[in-house]
Amino acid sequence: MLVKPSFNPPSWVFGPVWTLLYILMGIAAFLVWQKGWDSRFVRAALVLFAVQLILNGMWSILFFGMQSPGLALVEIAILWLSILATLLLFWRVVPFGGMLLLPYAAWVTFAAVLNGSIWILNR
Repeated sequence: MLVKPSFNPPSWVFGPVWTLLYILMGIAAFLVWQKGWDSRFVRAALVLFAVQLILNGMWSILFFGMQSPGLALVEIAILWLSILATLLLFWRVVPFGGMLLLPYAAWVTFAAVLNGSIWILNR
């Protein structure tokens, strides 16, 4: 059983938060996609979007499946950088699309702090 920090949210929070974040991410990706696949910025933004989605899934495998908060912490840092890069590219294509990724970036920042705290508490 993992020791968790005092600021760990209750389990019921994660479902609604992730549902909202995925809706916002989907809308953002759609807005970028609408600008046309012919644009190299659109292609780069959507490829990077797919990469960060894969990294998002990998974090769950590392943290929950492999029960490795240390590896998950390294991975979430890479995920965070990929989200930032995606946000910036989305912003360049459709500023509102980039703005829609801000809550996701904020939540993953919080998740990284939480992940780091769990890793420290359980070393």
